[in-house]
Amino acid sequence: MATLTKLDDIVSLCKRRGFIFQSSEIYGGLASCYDYGPLGSELKRNVRNAWWKSTVQMRDDVVGLDCSIFMHPLVWKASGHADKFADIVTVCKKCNVRSRVDHLANAENKKAEGLADKVCPACGAVGQFTEPMPFRLMFETQMGANVDDSMTIFLRPETAQGIFVNFRNVLDTTRIKIPFGIAQIGKSFRNEVTTKRFIFRTREFEQAEIEFFCAPGTDKQWYEHWKETRFNWYLNLGIKKENLRLRPHEKDELAHYAKACVDVEYKFPFDVDDWQELEGIANRTDFDLRQHQRGMRTLNAWYEKKGDLSKIELNSESEDYQKGPLSYFDEEGKQRFIPYVIEPSAGIDRSCLAFLVDAYDEDEVNGEKRSLLRFHPALAPVKAAIFPLVKKDGLPEIARNIYDDLKKYFSCFYDEKSAVGRRYRRQDEAGTPFCITVDGQTKEDQTVTVRERDSMKQERINISQVKQYLREKLDI
Repeated sequence: MATLTKLDDIVSLCKRRGFIFQSSEIYGGLASCYDYGPLGSELKRNVRNAWWKSTVQMRDDVVGLDCSIFMHPLVWKASGHADKFADIVTVCKKCNVRSRVDHLANAENKKAEGLADKVCPACGAVGQFTEPMPFRLMFETQMGANVDDSMTIFLRPETAQGIFVNFRNVLDTTRIKIPFGIAQIGKSFRNEVTTKRFIFRTREFEQAEIEFFCAPGTDKQWYEHWKETRFNWYLNLGIKKENLRLRPHEKDELAHYAKACVDVEYKFPFDVDDWQELEGIANRTDFDLRQHQRGMRTLNAWYEKKGDLSKIELNSESEDYQKGPLSYFDEEGKQRFIPYVIEPSAGIDRSCLAFLVDAYDEDEVNGEKRSLLRFHPALAPVKAAIFPLVKKDGLPEIARNIYDDLKKYFSCFYDEKSAVGRRYRRQDEAGTPFCITVDGQTKEDQTVTVRERDSMKQERINISQVKQYLREKLDI
């Protein structure tokens, strides 16, 4: 199947060119965990930077935050994760592989509900499953040097809660007013049942989230605003429109706290027409801030029961909850309320995979196959590569001087090994937009050849113009 071959080609390219490696590979690897290599770490950094520039730097109504991964256990009680954050899974009796029930497909021409006609994705057995059971997704660890002061804490399963518990801190230390957002990029951890889909679903992943706080009654317009804004972000960075769509959630799949939710989906090459979530945009109403007000009032019970979350009930919500510590007073309207929240939540790793898939292309040059990554310039790990045509006649020295000057402004690469055609091919696979070659003519008129990745067109410009040329072409 062509689409699956394409994904295999991308995985192979990622390993060959240093984008992504299997974690702990020399020890046989660790399932669903990956390391980003020299090119991959640059790509990932560029995706982060593009997100941050769009959502924080270029807006006046969003500020940034960087929260701790470890948080007080009551945070997860208040958010509902301590009690409800689990997948329903089943185990194949034939091959002993665990699967999420909602990810199992029916056998051909079967539409019955339940597990009787479900197919094991590992061995193909039909209906050979154990009874469904909850599988807790949060990783636990212990904090504290001594037995008396130790407590069970969790690796955060999402970055959003750190924003909610800092809502009052941001209000008190900035001059920002509602409507406004708080943005964060950070690692999250989930002990999920994963599938073999490369970096699409991993147990350690990076999220980019915004919690946009607004007055009740204005939430619908802000929900529409963020739907359009986030969809266009992917298009503006080169994702083909035919590979991107918005899919509203049906009522029966909405989270219990959500008023509305839509997924930005990308057509990944896992199966035919396999649309999968890149980002979710949800109207979370005032649920989270109300829950954390209840959590704050439950603190004494937590200490009395020595931190056993299973024995603690959140304080009931009082009638005056809108006057609580996480409420907001609108000076203009002279009213106090708990803000509603619109949450665009994107996966940095999934975004990297989508940009890799969408940029991957193959064509033919002089009868030979050329593999290349047609990255948007803002995402390309290396912006320009500098080559001396040969390793003599003073050309390496000139090329080195150009490289040393350009690397102060752009991510650059210097290469003087092998034939120049092979060097071009290596940079095409890395997604480098421009290659600059120093040759014999350079010594005569101070010009170099600039070769463009996608069209392979070449033009000569003066060395003194190279920096400005790249700035204009890269738009950075």
